[in-house]
Amino acid sequence: MNKWVLKGLKTGIKTTLYPDKEETSPGISPGLPQGKQTMGDEAQVVSRCPTQALNHIKDMISVDYRRCIHCFRCLRGIHNPVDWDKGYEWAVSIKEIDDASRMLGKAFDHSLHIRFVDGGACGACISEIEQINKPYYNIHRLGFFITPTPREADVLLVAGPVTDHMRLPIEKAYDAMPAPKRVIAIGTCAISGGIFGPSFASEGGISNLIPADIVVPGCPPPPLSIIHGLLLVVSRKPSASLTSPKSTEGERPHD
Repeated sequence: MNKWVLKGLKTGIKTTLYPDKEETSPGISPGLPQGKQTMGDEAQVVSRCPTQALNHIKDMISVDYRRCIHCFRCLRGIHNPVDWDKGYEWAVSIKEIDDASRMLGKAFDHSLHIRFVDGGACGACISEIEQINKPYYNIHRLGFFITPTPREADVLLVAGPVTDHMRLPIEKAYDAMPAPKRVIAIGTCAISGGIFGPSFASEGGISNLIPADIVVPGCPPPPLSIIHGLLLVVSRKPSASLTSPKSTEGERPHD
């Protein structure tokens, strides 16, 4: 035990410096496909995508991040793969908030309380969400706190496609939150239903049940992407785009 204490003192604090500085440690993000300029093999690349996240638009292969499930089929085992972005600031504001009851002011910048609800996720997004409260990411340093009750929550995090048995619990959690309040959809399933929905068993994304303000693409999104979403809620970071290339940004998730 004494050796571990001594090692900890020698190592010092290892918490990420994001958002004050760019995180450059290896393995913090799997990245996302960027699309690419077509070179005569676009049909082969697009056909490899199992969720139709890739589309041929003019002379570009565009990526719809609402559908990307990180299968890497457009990157691996192919002669001419798409370009790849190793970033992590993926969160997107999907609407202009004009409802005063849901707008967050400056008082929330460093005092934000978060309630997470599992909407039938496979477990991958849940694992990433757990990381944001651990020492390396430590959202407490940013003034963000996980709360066990929606009655004290300013933000509702939802992962999963919203299965049938979770529709009512999510609605109740949302209704119990005091105004102003915001909703963040974590991962592809919570945005578009992913490979599961919509169907008789799932809602096909949280926006079909309650209004989502921020979406964080990925399957699953890494912890820094989730933190970027929280920073976006309080206007401490700019929004990313849901599609690549940028010329098609501004589109909203499918209903």
